[in-house]
Amino acid sequence: MEKVLYERDGRIGRITLNRPEKLNAIDDDLPEELSTAVSEAERDSRIHVMILSGNGKAFCSGYDLEFYASSDSPTNVVQKLPWNPEKDFDFMWRNTEHFMSLWHAEKPVICKIHGAAVAGGSDIALCSDLIIMGENALIGYMPARVWGCPTTAMWVYRLGVEKAKRMLLTGDKITGREAEAMGLILKAVPENILDDEVEKTARRISTVPVSQLSMQKKVINHAIERSGLIDTQRLATMLDGQARHSTEGLNFKKRVELIGWKKAVKERDTGTYDWTNDQPFPPQG
Repeated sequence: MEKVLYERDGRIGRITLNRPEKLNAIDDDLPEELSTAVSEAERDSRIHVMILSGNGKAFCSGYDLEFYASSDSPTNVVQKLPWNPEKDFDFMWRNTEHFMSLWHAEKPVICKIHGAAVAGGSDIALCSDLIIMGENALIGYMPARVWGCPTTAMWVYRLGVEKAKRMLLTGDKITGREAEAMGLILKAVPENILDDEVEKTARRISTVPVSQLSMQKKVINHAIERSGLIDTQRLATMLDGQARHSTEGLNFKKRVELIGWKKAVKERDTGTYDWTNDQPFPPQG
């Protein structure tokens, strides 16, 4: 594996997203390498807890739009019309299952977020058991504005109905401080003590027998899964494909090809472009 690193450090399994030059953006390989790393930690009887983090300036910037959206060639994320929803679902569902390896693991996973965990990066982070963020780090699912639906559907299970709607009806990014106040994450701490806080939590968990950790995680996860988690994720994964191949989604893709993904994303996230009619909104006032 090159895009996800794994090592054992005493009773801690360290899993690190490793595409720092791309802000650890998700490509065709990263999801499978992530679940492979989780499996490594699961098989090692010496490991009690995992820490998931990212190399470089951010945890994860989401799907690699430079790869998936900038080219006019078909990819696993964007097809030429007519769109084959089954092909799209098969690819995205595999990724969802890879992300959910964090949730299904017998051993707890602490996600450390610095910089940003946005778009598909938030999907990965929210599948972890505990999230500790830097106070100024950002989390959000901006593709809710156009070109996406979070396939793991973890926002509603962590936040409840109204706060999940607040995030997904705006596509806003929020800071670690706001995420803690909202109840999305365990805690936010100053960036200069983020590593220490994560290590302290991991060491505390690592003193509990693996069997006990597995029991507690099973019970808590079971309560969520009984509420229909898998069915919700299947719906979200289907709608994610629809979002990318709708009129608005195709206009966004065309705009990325025309002006570049950074400028197109800025238009999307600031709300200055009318994706339905494929033109800028008129100036206000």
